[in-house]
Amino acid sequence: MTEDRAARRRPVFDFLDQHGIQYTYYEHPEAPTIEIARQYWKQDGSKHCKNLFFRNHKGNRHYLVVFDCDLALAIHDLEHKLRQGKLSFASEQRMEKWLGLRPGSVSPFGLVNDPENHVHLFLDESLKNYPSLSFHPNDNTATVVISQEEFQRYLHLVGNTYEYINLFE
Repeated sequence: MTEDRAARRRPVFDFLDQHGIQYTYYEHPEAPTIEIARQYWKQDGSKHCKNLFFRNHKGNRHYLVVFDCDLALAIHDLEHKLRQGKLSFASEQRMEKWLGLRPGSVSPFGLVNDPENHVHLFLDESLKNYPSLSFHPNDNTATVVISQEEFQRYLHLVGNTYEYINLFE
């Protein structure tokens, strides 16, 4: 593993360990898309998630949207559901600034790199139905599996605002 990859993972593992949040993880080849990542997923019962990073029209608000990786969501539908006005994908520079992430590695674990708690997190309500969830630890050559209970603890401790909404009703 390169130093850069280790440096991106370290804040996630440090945060989880310092707060006694239990998780497991496994390494795999680089997996920047869901299609590629599917090749490496373990059959552990967790729900893998799609994570998209948006900005509002003015560029002064940023949103991380998380949902079931097996579903697709049109941006127009998302704008209607979130009621945040016109949205667009945030640039790579914004992703680096607010989440300390690069494309292909986005996940709620990027919130550890947002000490100002600027980014608002939207999670699809259906994710609550799974006993555990899987995300990249800010680097797309590993996957973290975390129980629903531990993930809720993480969300509470990281401090960003978040809400569960029904994205697919």
